[in-house]
Amino acid sequence: MKYLVIVISLFSFLSFGQEFNCQVSIITEAKVEVSTADKAVLDMLKTSIYEFMNNQQWTNDKFKTEERINCQIQLQITDIPSFGNFSGSMQIQSSRPAFNSSYNSTLFNFDDPDIQISYTGGIPLVLPKNGYKDNLSSLLGFYGYFILGMDYDSFSLKGGTPYFNQAQQIVLNAQSSGIVGWQSNETGKGKRNRYWLVDNILHQLFEPLRICNYEYHRKGIDVLYDNKVEGRKAIYEAMNKLSVITATRPNSVNLLNFCQSKAVELKNLYMDADPKEKTDMVTLLKKLDAANSSKYEQILN
Repeated sequence: MKYLVIVISLFSFLSFGQEFNCQVSIITEAKVEVSTADKAVLDMLKTSIYEFMNNQQWTNDKFKTEERINCQIQLQITDIPSFGNFSGSMQIQSSRPAFNSSYNSTLFNFDDPDIQISYTGGIPLVLPKNGYKDNLSSLLGFYGYFILGMDYDSFSLKGGTPYFNQAQQIVLNAQSSGIVGWQSNETGKGKRNRYWLVDNILHQLFEPLRICNYEYHRKGIDVLYDNKVEGRKAIYEAMNKLSVITATRPNSVNLLNFCQSKAVELKNLYMDADPKEKTDMVTLLKKLDAANSSKYEQILN
């Protein structure tokens, strides 16, 4: 009987606490020569990333299995300069469910083009509470906390602040490594890296984006099942709040990333909207992200 109690307690612990349902994939470009040893390491790397994301507790909140945050990490290897050293890019995506529906709305979809990691296997990935250990654990820790910040912001106004603060601390700790992606003034990168991603989201000028994230999902996505017209109206009003950012920080990475993450969703959402609704939304999106005007034009078709 004592054994049964222990098993039940362990099951309960495993059923609550872990926040992510993270799917991991690793792709190697055809031009990259992959030895048998490299392939074995990449297989271990995939498992290590999966366990790092899914098997640790990131917050003090309890998550039921069905409440875990769905996310994906895709690592694309473009170069293996030496055994255990890999360069490439990383695609990070997360979503959250819509109330009263099986639909999932994309929250974060970001392509990080500057990934440099060292990994030979055998040692579990660990993110230190203070300081810097290695680039791989810092990358995963940063994006884990950023995903949490975006998710919590979508359910409660600025609820993600503690997790964005954690992500920013990882940036500060990683700057001593000298590895690309963590600095504020990287040549040729502009302001599109991990440093600016989290620095922006915590800056007062970007408060309209955080308000938009909350209202877009809680007042828009979450009411679509009951009232599609009101839901679309709330989504437009939420997106319109981003105009303030366009006036002060045009083409900022966070603003463009949010708009582009929602492009397909908005196209599908406005498929049966009246012409004026479509035109108003397209006009707004072109204002927010002029470089991708042709993408938003598809909403009219």
